[in-house]
Amino acid sequence: MPAEQASQFLLPPVPRVFAHRGLSLEAPENTLLAFLKALSSGATHLETDVHVSLDGVAVLSHDPDLARVAGSTARVDQLTMAELSRVDLGAGQSFVSLSEALSAFPEARFNIDVKVAGAVEPTAGAIRDARASARVLITSFSESRRRSVVGLLPGVATSASPSVLIKALLSSRIGLTWSARRVLRGFAAVQVPERYGRVRVVTPRFIRVMHAADVEVHVWTVNDPAAMSRLLDLGVDGIVTDRCDLAVAVIAARA
Repeated sequence: MPAEQASQFLLPPVPRVFAHRGLSLEAPENTLLAFLKALSSGATHLETDVHVSLDGVAVLSHDPDLARVAGSTARVDQLTMAELSRVDLGAGQSFVSLSEALSAFPEARFNIDVKVAGAVEPTAGAIRDARASARVLITSFSESRRRSVVGLLPGVATSASPSVLIKALLSSRIGLTWSARRVLRGFAAVQVPERYGRVRVVTPRFIRVMHAADVEVHVWTVNDPAAMSRLLDLGVDGIVTDRCDLAVAVIAARA
């Protein structure tokens, strides 16, 4: 990747506020309005999810179907992008493509979770066409999906999938920084919940080992201001939240 395309995703300085699907208090999630409200509130990054439409377009949607957001039994991959763009999600909003979002917010940094295998090439294509590789991070719960997208976007920032994260977590539990560094080579961040069931993931040792391995720690999904402050005290680098407005206020108060 040319120097001018080197990743700028991990800017500005920490802590980072990731607006989970935008700010959805007065706007439907994963819409242009939700992203606008998030950025206007001071969020540093936008977190979103990508599925694929019937005609092969990368479309922003957390769910594979329209049941929760539009009361429809249709699946995202059963409708064309044109049909999805006519679905009323409320507040004058509808489904948007990844290309539209990247174009609407040309300076915004996007944290992109690739939800299905069919979205791999459309996602990479949309990012390439927008020349946005330097301002996105690719993640996925599937290591094969994550690796496939990253392979199409050399130099793009990426965070660890669960299968990689488990190895890093085990390394941190026994304090093996060299092992964590090896496991996490090439990753910019680990994005984790504070707990997996009864297992506490985010601990002082975990954060210390991750930082020693040169990766950031972003914690999801944190909506309580007291929890945000506690995690920031521990040294996490980013908060993924449905309430980016509250996270921005917490950080401002601490400053």
